[in-house]
Amino acid sequence: MTYTLITANRNYSSWSLRPWVLMKALGIPFDDRIEPFTEATNYEAFRNFSPTGQVPVLVDGDHSIWDSLGITLYLAERHPGIWPKDETVRAWAYAAVCEMHSGFGALRNDCTMNVGVRVAPKPLSPALQANIARLTELWTQGIEWFGGPWLAGSEFTAVDAFYAPVAYRVRTYGLDMGGAGQAWVDHILAHPAMQQWEAEALAETWREEGHEAELAACGVILSDDRAV
Repeated sequence: MTYTLITANRNYSSWSLRPWVLMKALGIPFDDRIEPFTEATNYEAFRNFSPTGQVPVLVDGDHSIWDSLGITLYLAERHPGIWPKDETVRAWAYAAVCEMHSGFGALRNDCTMNVGVRVAPKPLSPALQANIARLTELWTQGIEWFGGPWLAGSEFTAVDAFYAPVAYRVRTYGLDMGGAGQAWVDHILAHPAMQQWEAEALAETWREEGHEAELAACGVILSDDRAV
């Protein structure tokens, strides 16, 4: 039986991107079902398929697995390559994934994800500067310790998938992540799966007022390449 992965708008949904790009990059087949954000809150509509009223959700027969980390853990029990093979590298990847899953609140709030635009950000808050510094440190550490070009070595793993939405944010807002960090950003943005996600994002005509207002609050929009 083929998995069904339920996600939302390509431009907005950073949480959706994580399991989507992980499954694409590792060649795990799935049916792709998009449920776009159409209102300021989509909770009641999404409750029809998600116990939290949020995306992503992975459907596997009678099993429904919600939350990007929950999906990743479920897939790791069934497919190789989700986590690095080496125990030391894997321990680092576990911690890095959990740090992304639970942290970086200033980045999420001040640099909302929108794939199709470029923005001159408002002055960076101390909290956002601290988030950027930590990301730069973490990415540089992973690449230098494990040899790159991916964050945990030579193969794409869950840790790359969890930081994939940040790569779009770095590009959208022109954030400085240092030499090693920017090299990883360039590398992941060139991945065929990320290229597919971006192409679908640019083709979207959906707009949701709340997400658009969040974007406008982040800075001055310099360009918008999304379909009208």
